[in-house]
Amino acid sequence: MNFYNDDFSILNSMDFPKDLKNVKNLNELCSEIRKKIIDVVSKNGGHLAPNLGVVELTVALHTIFNDEEDKIIWDVGHQSYTHKILTGRYSKIDTLRQKDGISGFMNRNESEYDAFTSGHSSTSISAALGLANSKKIFNEKGHVVVVIGDGALTGGLAYEGLNNAGRFNKNFIIILNDNKMSISKNVGAMARYLSIARVKPVYMKAKNALEKVLDKTKIGLKIKDLMKWSKTTVKKVICQGNIFEDMGFTYYGPVDGHNLEELQNALNIAKNLNKPSVIHIITTKGKGYKFAEENPKIYHCVPPFDVNTGVVLNKNQENFSKEFAKTMCEIANAEPRLCAITAAMTSGTGLAEFRSKYKSRFFDVGIAEGHAVTFAGGLATGGLIPVFAVYSSFLQRAYDQIVHDVSLQNLKIVFAIDRAGFVGNDGETHHGIFDVPFLNTIPNVTIYAPSFLEELKPMFENAIYTSPKIAAVRYPKGNGFKKIEEFKYTGNDFDFYGDENADFLVVTYGRIFSNAYFATKEANKNICVLKLNIIKPIDILCVKKSINFKKIIFFEESLKSGGIAEKFSTMLINCGYKGEYKINAVNDEFVKHATIDEQLKQYNLDVMGMKKVIEKFFY
Repeated sequence: MNFYNDDFSILNSMDFPKDLKNVKNLNELCSEIRKKIIDVVSKNGGHLAPNLGVVELTVALHTIFNDEEDKIIWDVGHQSYTHKILTGRYSKIDTLRQKDGISGFMNRNESEYDAFTSGHSSTSISAALGLANSKKIFNEKGHVVVVIGDGALTGGLAYEGLNNAGRFNKNFIIILNDNKMSISKNVGAMARYLSIARVKPVYMKAKNALEKVLDKTKIGLKIKDLMKWSKTTVKKVICQGNIFEDMGFTYYGPVDGHNLEELQNALNIAKNLNKPSVIHIITTKGKGYKFAEENPKIYHCVPPFDVNTGVVLNKNQENFSKEFAKTMCEIANAEPRLCAITAAMTSGTGLAEFRSKYKSRFFDVGIAEGHAVTFAGGLATGGLIPVFAVYSSFLQRAYDQIVHDVSLQNLKIVFAIDRAGFVGNDGETHHGIFDVPFLNTIPNVTIYAPSFLEELKPMFENAIYTSPKIAAVRYPKGNGFKKIEEFKYTGNDFDFYGDENADFLVVTYGRIFSNAYFATKEANKNICVLKLNIIKPIDILCVKKSINFKKIIFFEESLKSGGIAEKFSTMLINCGYKGEYKINAVNDEFVKHATIDEQLKQYNLDVMGMKKVIEKFFY
């Protein structure tokens, strides 16, 4: 592929989706789409390998089904770039993941063709079944098609959906996109099952041959019944049964997911069935771009990169995830009880080195956060110290397990909460602004909030050795902000910076402490800053020390409702505070995709924004 060639003659000449079925060379269209995706992601960053793997599938879906009546639901939604191009958003594709541009995931607010908003795994089957039932009740035309893959079948919700969908008595199509990967290599029994299905195409050949015989047989019902019995017997002898057919689906596959003709034939067969079906397709993650094919983990979601070399541009060498990785290995060397758990995010959370060095104490449970928490509770019950490394936005999927299976039983586990706060271009479904409010509601939880890299290790040591029950260390994407000269981590629950006899106080925590401190210097007034190192429970001593300030501003990179500022201000009032206070945080809304700097600016959490808020309220 010539990446210097920007000839997109088909894409530029067609009005999608209405012109798609007029395209004479669909393979050439696929080539152009693949090239365009590589071009856009190389500039904007995004999910490269997953999208390159489903180009032919997406084109086949949109040629076989009617975009006006049929609905396609994409699990996770990070495989939807081709879908966006084919549903009227080609002119906007260069704005992918940019502020005011199109989302990197499915988004109902963005297009009528995005049937269900998704950014998390394993939701598609349940959502699609609900949509299919609504069509049935309203007697509406059209099919509902699910595309699930990239490890989403390791999530328990997918099986809840399968369990119910198998008894649906209308057409319902599930496309199982089997690329052997989620972000890391797939794990678990289903991964092993699918690997067996891949290497047994003899079953499909035998089944197809037998079906041809059945179609030509006109000897009566008894012989037909006998032949149907024979068909089932052959299937079970060759393939030892099929989990999907046992659950009530008609199974077809494996199908070459990069062969348009095979895909269209399979989709047409499923389309004409009046029952639930599963089409098992085999795709290559990163198809058509050698760097992504060779390293699908690295190019799963990648920052901007050089197209011709594959080299990531402006790669940051130091960040909180890497500091966590070093910390875990150092502590594990001295602490044999320490275990690490990830939910299919070994690379993303920085646990690759731990996995290599302490294999028996490393557990990748697949995309199953609820299971991960309860599993950690079991490990703790047995005397181990489990650390569950998880993105903030994914931990919210396990709220009940934290409450019921850990907190209620006074068990000791540690959460390493990565991507806390704003995460940038992944947007609404991925921001880490909910963990503080929901963990704030749970008893027996201690939350640490490092502002700088060097705070992370001592806070983890405290979480592991000092905190008696649930401990969480939450840290942001990236490496934090500029450090103040007089900063030195004290190990205290809180620290005041500046004149404690001043009239004005700023209270904050996490990475934006740095912004708050420099904002007070920009304001050029006598303002004290209170840095919270432990944000739950809030030390009553720091509340009492804050009572004498005339005005207090709270800056919080989280939701206002249920956040630390609301808790702190309630404690202030209970202690007799008579002054004024203001909370600057995210109101009841979802934060749109943009860069982290743009998001901080939008919510007045950058230096200049804080300065503006400070000057308006204090003076």
